[in-house]
Amino acid sequence: MTATPGAPSPFPSLPNFRDLGHWPAADGKTVKPGLVFRSTEFLNTSDADRAGVEALGLQTIVDLRTDPESAHCPDPSLPGVRGLHLNVLEDATGSALGANLGKVMDDPASLHAVVSEFTVDKAKAAMIETYDELINSASAQKYYREFYSTMLAGELTPTLFHCTTGKDRTGWAAASFLTLLGVPTEDVYTDYLLTNDRLLPALSPIIAKFEGMGGQTDAINAVLGVEKDYLDAAFSLVEKGWGSFDGYAEKVLGLDASAIGTLRERYLAGA
Repeated sequence: MTATPGAPSPFPSLPNFRDLGHWPAADGKTVKPGLVFRSTEFLNTSDADRAGVEALGLQTIVDLRTDPESAHCPDPSLPGVRGLHLNVLEDATGSALGANLGKVMDDPASLHAVVSEFTVDKAKAAMIETYDELINSASAQKYYREFYSTMLAGELTPTLFHCTTGKDRTGWAAASFLTLLGVPTEDVYTDYLLTNDRLLPALSPIIAKFEGMGGQTDAINAVLGVEKDYLDAAFSLVEKGWGSFDGYAEKVLGLDASAIGTLRERYLAGA
């Protein structure tokens, strides 16, 4: 692994995989590498990449997908690795497009529906609705809280967490985690937006298919990639609901100042 924050995935069949280590954080420290990883699901993972993931020494794989998504592509059973399924969009009341990307990508009828209905503005609005669910739905609040309970349990790390394409449910988990560690906002956004450089090229056959059906390239990119506006919306919803990120951390994630201090002791090094 390259000792650089946001380094490209060492696993070609997991294009949106990355170590969350090496980012500068609170008190002049940096995020420890080799402890927390974000990823896509393990669909079509090569044998070599599966062996590489196994070599990470993971203790926990956190699956943030819906039940149908998990059933369609179960996580690998790796020696000594605990699986934790946290269906953050379990009771989403809106379109939750982020939880249906697999269907959109695999089912021509669903893809056609996207082609016929989505302008760029509609695509972005649907994705922002998903982020509203990630902040405000009861299931998201419950399961992100459980996610952080896992992160506080040192014996359960190294940890890898993922959803389907590793960008929305995973993106908020990563953004909130790095924010809690005191990583500068600019770097939190940099990690988040790396998905566009890593994932979209891997999805080029789907994008080409969409374009061939008459769809707008910018619209499908807005669905399959990420936008600064999406993360802006998430942080704005946090501010609106709890006054500050610290308020959200305490009231929703169950992390008071002491718990945040423990997270930083566990996941930061240096200085």
